[in-house]
Amino acid sequence: LYWLVKAAGNTAKKRIYELSKGKPFIPAGHIQTATTDSALTISANNKSLLRFNVYDHKLTFPQIKDTLQRSGFIHPLNAPHGQPLTRIDAWDHKHHMGLWSAWTHVLFEGDTIDFWNLYKKEGTIRFANTVSATDGTVYADYEVLQQHVAYKKDGSEKIAMNETQSMRIYQPEKGQDYYLLDITTHMSTATESPFTILKYSYSSLGWRGTEKWNRTNSEVLTSEGKVRKEADGARARWVLVQGKIDDDYAGAVMMSYPANFNHPEPLRVWPENIFNNGDMYTNFVPNKDRDWVIEKGKDNVLKYRFVVFNGHFDKEKAEAAWYYFAHPPKVSVEITDPTIEKKFKN
Repeated sequence: LYWLVKAAGNTAKKRIYELSKGKPFIPAGHIQTATTDSALTISANNKSLLRFNVYDHKLTFPQIKDTLQRSGFIHPLNAPHGQPLTRIDAWDHKHHMGLWSAWTHVLFEGDTIDFWNLYKKEGTIRFANTVSATDGTVYADYEVLQQHVAYKKDGSEKIAMNETQSMRIYQPEKGQDYYLLDITTHMSTATESPFTILKYSYSSLGWRGTEKWNRTNSEVLTSEGKVRKEADGARARWVLVQGKIDDDYAGAVMMSYPANFNHPEPLRVWPENIFNNGDMYTNFVPNKDRDWVIEKGKDNVLKYRFVVFNGHFDKEKAEAAWYYFAHPPKVSVEITDPTIEKKFKN
């Protein structure tokens, strides 16, 4: 049972709700999913918020002659006013796929495999199937299965790891300038062999920002007060990225859950002078300073929340948003109707 609660600040408050039977209310423009052969889409108030692409997107690289493919990535992730906050097919990094996840340096069955830099042709990540699609008056979400496929030296392929990823967006009110996106990933080995994520400078959930952003019109701030030129390699509970898009302003706060591996997580943030322009790229890198072994029979979970917004965000708003993500409310249930209580006991 879910419902939305309006709150401000990070002061604990006690709230009492009484549940009673009634007719369902389904407002116009409620959040919903749409599924096609090429994409899974979440929209609200007649605006598309997120598109998860399941088709095989063709990629060409200057390093190789082959045309490669990648499926299972978010693009676009739209601000409430409709502007894309993500980018694909960037000339400098063709393998940057909007908002996507991959591991760069993995030890699997004696081979080191790069699932991130696809042009190396060591491995890839493929969308396998949609596990579930749900929508209603409170949230809409998808859960998908993705497979980390290793290319073996004998020319064969082998699924090294299975990853289920859920994307949930909560209903924004009409005219509201922000919404919440939760991305939760469960990782498990596909064989008896461990999947060892080796220490590396970038990996995991990456966000390539819109081509509208550069060093002069965008900004970065972390939970520890670091700005863009200081953020790379720093640990953070959250990172705020925002900037000007045409005549508007937009961005997102990317938040790490306290139970995540190596939390507060190290960051990868591109420097301001990259490509003499300052293109925006950001991600949490849980394996930036240590290895992470994914073993058979163990469920390994990463949880992230995005506050996607138009307008300007500041440290106080970001900190309050992270607090509610990191410290969900404690709930107790009291049954006051004796007939219902009897049914529960029986």
